Amino acid sequence: MQTWLVTGGAGFIGANFVLAARRLGAARVVNLDLLTYAGHPENLESLKHDRDHEFVHGDIGDEPLVAKLLAEHRPDAIVNFAAESHVDRSILGPQAFIQTNIVGTHALLAGALKHWQGLSAAAQRAFRFLHVSTDEVYGSLGPNDPAFSEDHQYQPNSPYAASKAAADHLVRAYHHTYGLPTLTTNCSNNYGPYQHPEKLIPLMIQNAVAGRPLPVYGDGRQVRDWLYVEDHCDAIRAVLDKGKPAETYNIGGNAEKPNIEIVQTLCRLLDGRFPDKAPHARLVQHVSDRPGHDRRYAINAEKIKRELGWQPAVSFAQGIERTVHWYLDNDAWVKAVSNPDHRDWLEKNYQQQGRGI
Repeated sequence: MQTWLVTGGAGFIGANFVLAARRLGAARVVNLDLLTYAGHPENLESLKHDRDHEFVHGDIGDEPLVAKLLAEHRPDAIVNFAAESHVDRSILGPQAFIQTNIVGTHALLAGALKHWQGLSAAAQRAFRFLHVSTDEVYGSLGPNDPAFSEDHQYQPNSPYAASKAAADHLVRAYHHTYGLPTLTTNCSNNYGPYQHPEKLIPLMIQNAVAGRPLPVYGDGRQVRDWLYVEDHCDAIRAVLDKGKPAETYNIGGNAEKPNIEIVQTLCRLLDGRFPDKAPHARLVQHVSDRPGHDRRYAINAEKIKRELGWQPAVSFAQGIERTVHWYLDNDAWVKAVSNPDHRDWLEKNYQQQGRGI
């Protein structure tokens, strides 16, 4: 069995990736996570007795720790999910994004390079450094523009997107300068189990159930491509298995939808679950738009389909219904991760947009 060093593996996408990897017996996992506000041990509760999952509390920027883990476990691959990832937080406090997404990623790359250079020729050929990135590095599209392809110009518009774009460039440079066998994936908006309640879909579910306002930025017509997290994890495994070093693969869900439609869909699903509280759509409140809010993202995922045979298996209708049921059935998890600091941040963010929640 292979060994993978997964960074950020207690966060939303990382935890789903680790849980699936262990469920499938794909690899032994060494899981390095700093456990910031978005990383939670509760996400990994089902693995507490799994001898092939080792959790390490630490920072990707801690070079001695990373070197120790690489020397001790000699992983066949590093999968880097570790990142600050919320645009709103990057607007209020960009420094953390620079530190983790740029400085931290560089420290991880430097450690990976030193480890890789000490491997045998065969092990060097087999090793992979997979960096998980975002479609936001490409900027914003007009309503009729073609979807982002892998060769689309980088035009990041938020501190978050700029920090991820810088990390992408560092990953590319470490291959072309030093030969490190890197892979980069740029995904669209993920949704599904274990997503932190500050993000659009879980925030709307929790607010609607509690009878609180559903804050929608601007006119709500900002378009995103929605990707069910389990499909994303499946795509990453495909890239690890069959991807060509130095290549970038866009991963999308083929589900472009405006934010207001997402909120309306959630309201309809909750109306069915709680008819006595219907219509939940009455709770929608439009707030001042986010500064520099990108209007549309769309992913062209033809390359990964053509070259690696991957395409999403879960439709948006299936995925959103599963997601609503998961959050309603896992209220204890929601309460565990929704600490006072989280609530204070939500209040501060949306009050800045002209209305509390």
